[in-house]
Amino acid sequence: MSRLFKFAQKFNSFYLSGFKASECKPFLVEGFQVGLVRPEVMKELLRYPEVFLVSSGYVELNPAFRDYEERSNHVDKVLRELRAENVFIALKGWREECYEVKTEFNSKSLLKMDRSATCLFGIRNYGVDINGYVRHPVMGLCLWFQKRSSTKQTWPGKWDNMVGGGLSVGHGILETAFKEAEEEASVPDHLLRNLCSAGCVSFFFESERGLFPNTEFVFDLELPADFVPENADGEVEAFELVPAHQCLEKILAEDFKTTSTPVALDFLIRHGVVTAENEQEYLKVIELLHVPLQSIYQKLVQTNTNDFIKENGNPLLFKNI
Repeated sequence: MSRLFKFAQKFNSFYLSGFKASECKPFLVEGFQVGLVRPEVMKELLRYPEVFLVSSGYVELNPAFRDYEERSNHVDKVLRELRAENVFIALKGWREECYEVKTEFNSKSLLKMDRSATCLFGIRNYGVDINGYVRHPVMGLCLWFQKRSSTKQTWPGKWDNMVGGGLSVGHGILETAFKEAEEEASVPDHLLRNLCSAGCVSFFFESERGLFPNTEFVFDLELPADFVPENADGEVEAFELVPAHQCLEKILAEDFKTTSTPVALDFLIRHGVVTAENEQEYLKVIELLHVPLQSIYQKLVQTNTNDFIKENGNPLLFKNI
């Protein structure tokens, strides 16, 4: 097994585990599966039967909650109590910034949830990452990387892509890209006009904090050789310009944020640094950069149909089976 393929398995640790379907249970809202809940989370949710219905086959948000605000408020109250009790490590990263919970990216949101808590429910997250690159006259093709502040709630002090941020409630993809580029790297508007969409990467990671089915909207941004990023929001300690041929070692190091590696790796593949000639598991690596998260929960529901029948008699009650 190549070192790169082994690392691609690392950032897809949950996807390659077979989803642990016998341990984790689907999280349902309005009859749709929107997430997946681990046993230790289910144990705590049992304390809130008026909000979460926990059965042998699934965890369901109380269907009596009929609209976005009602669902969001009830879930938020539970999460704040769990946070006050220091029940979960993930909630130590509370942001007062919410992500939408949806059945599909372009569908109507069912509720919102603090971003720190989404991993407890395996909610699909969406973010934006920008590869800031330079065609340097001496060093050739190079990538800018940032070192995250040591005070960040997650991955403190780790190296990361030049710009990245999650899609929070009320913000679109391009809006987030521009906002994060200005805040994290002080990229001026006239340079941001060169921002180029480069598709997406997706992966399903697991850590002690929870489950992370992440899709990142990737952008490339060519920068002039004399441009040096400067942080404006206090969340970055330093920037480093790294020649492309050295980037693989950079992103595979222990001090690089694991869940940012797919974005940089995708760039190196698209720009011919990692190829079928120099990576023996090239095709497998590419597949692990594009895990089918948009349909994955539908398939998980299908694998749990027998459990649903035992609980409800009719699996057609669940709209995405």
